[in-house]
Amino acid sequence: MLSLLALASSACWGTSDFFAGLKSRDRAAAAVVAWSQGLGLVAISVVVLLQWRTLTFDGWPLWSVAAGLAGAGGLVCFYSALGSGTMGVVAPVASLGVVVPVLLGLLGGEQPAASAWFGMLLAVLGVALASGPELSGDVSPRPVLLASVAAVGFGFALYCLDRGARESLLHTLWGMRLTSVLLFVVAGLVLRTAGGIVAREVPALFAIGIGDLVANGLFAFASSRGLVSVASVLGSLYPVVTVLWARFLLQERLRPVQSAGVVMTLVGVAVIAA
Repeated sequence: MLSLLALASSACWGTSDFFAGLKSRDRAAAAVVAWSQGLGLVAISVVVLLQWRTLTFDGWPLWSVAAGLAGAGGLVCFYSALGSGTMGVVAPVASLGVVVPVLLGLLGGEQPAASAWFGMLLAVLGVALASGPELSGDVSPRPVLLASVAAVGFGFALYCLDRGARESLLHTLWGMRLTSVLLFVVAGLVLRTAGGIVAREVPALFAIGIGDLVANGLFAFASSRGLVSVASVLGSLYPVVTVLWARFLLQERLRPVQSAGVVMTLVGVAVIAA
């Protein structure tokens, strides 16, 4: 059950990231992140107010602040890369941030079963193959560099989110969003701009923010009650979803290597879930 929740988080991330990448082709990536995160904060703040009697401060605030800073930086780099590069290359590179929480989880004493190791290996290789386009030729190095920086940010954010959720899932998610939104509010005041977003774009940005929020919640719930190493790998499968969206909506065709990667990823997921 926990594996399915972690897998569902990857579906939410892959979908929200695809549409955020499309939006970042028209607007600055920082504006897309700021507005989607801000609208997501409004939604989760309503839930927090309804559950205010359960509010405690037992360890989660520091983890949520760290997750918010790392996640916000990672999203800006990632959306910028998606908006300027090939999604089939950018998404899998960013997903390699799974290495960070896996290594930190191992250092913390986690010991996944041998079959889980095999499944994780297949899944990671599948994600890499699913990117398809080679990192040479016509592919600009800038999006790849941004995706690499995003990977590190995502990795630390996922690990911090997992640790904070062990104390309070709801409040860690809220604190993470609050931290990132305050960061962008300060930046907006300094730069004296709201990113040029108009009213008709708000619904789409709200949907993107909710998708990312739900994905974070599903991942945090699964990882805090299971192995963060396994949940992180399953949550990192979002590039497969992004590639499929690009195939159906942007007519980006899957190359043979991409098809092989999708199959390998699904086999790895099945092994981990078993």
